[in-house]
Amino acid sequence: MDYHNAVLLKETVDGLDIKPDGVYVDVTFGGGGHSREILSRLGPNGKLYAFDQDKDALENTIDDDRFVLINENFRYIKRFLRFYGVKEVDGVLADFGVSSHQFDVAERGFSTRFEADLDMRMNQDNQLSAFEVINDYEEEQIKTVLLQYGELRQAPAMARVIVEARKEGAIKTSEQLKTVLKKFLNHQKENKVLAQIYQAIRIEVNQEIEVLKELLLQTPEILKPDGRLSFISYHSLEDRLVKRFIRNGLFEGEPERDVFGNFEVPLKKVGGLIIPSKEEIKTNNRARSAKLRIAKKL
Repeated sequence: MDYHNAVLLKETVDGLDIKPDGVYVDVTFGGGGHSREILSRLGPNGKLYAFDQDKDALENTIDDDRFVLINENFRYIKRFLRFYGVKEVDGVLADFGVSSHQFDVAERGFSTRFEADLDMRMNQDNQLSAFEVINDYEEEQIKTVLLQYGELRQAPAMARVIVEARKEGAIKTSEQLKTVLKKFLNHQKENKVLAQIYQAIRIEVNQEIEVLKELLLQTPEILKPDGRLSFISYHSLEDRLVKRFIRNGLFEGEPERDVFGNFEVPLKKVGGLIIPSKEEIKTNNRARSAKLRIAKKL
């Protein structure tokens, strides 16, 4: 599949423990790899709803009466399922991050490999792009983005350099941004540091952390008892949120305990952390940082 090579395909769908007549949601449709695998395991009365905010993904839609593709951000999962008359589902699958297609289309601005306008919007109707983050944000805001989402120790100095450079004119392209930050890109670590910078800006542009939190908070409401979630994360910020929410239903702090020291949580983990095999990483380099966590509703 040219558009996107689905990561941990079998393991992620296995994690949903598919019931032939169940109702499932794939919140990151992309190239449709996971959705096709789910449909292959559903019977004639099963149903699959998929979400993707990127209009390019609509070209991959599946001609199947059991399938509905919703061109919206998955942060609105509960609202749109209600629109289709669905209150509870048997499972939710997510493969977070950027699709291969988004990385490979130069003009989208996601890849460090190409010269492109600063964009990075997954939904191209959104107003906020990488251009606004770099050219309109205050120095303190840029520092926070690079520090929180890129985990870059040199974030304060980088933010200062960006703000100084844009006084001479707008920073419009990826190459201009690389030039501005050149002194931070030593030859040995250039690709790693650039990837961290791009990740930080992309997460800010697409509000990825806020969106993930909103999705996680809705899952206990929309899952049936014993319903499953099967989520793939690609960086520690995402994985930490998923892991903590599964463990105690919170993103930070500890839940309140009763007099016996017990606390109630909405989900229970199923199995341990799953990572791709060496063979999968060889054929799909994007899989190298993938972490799959599975849970069920109590």
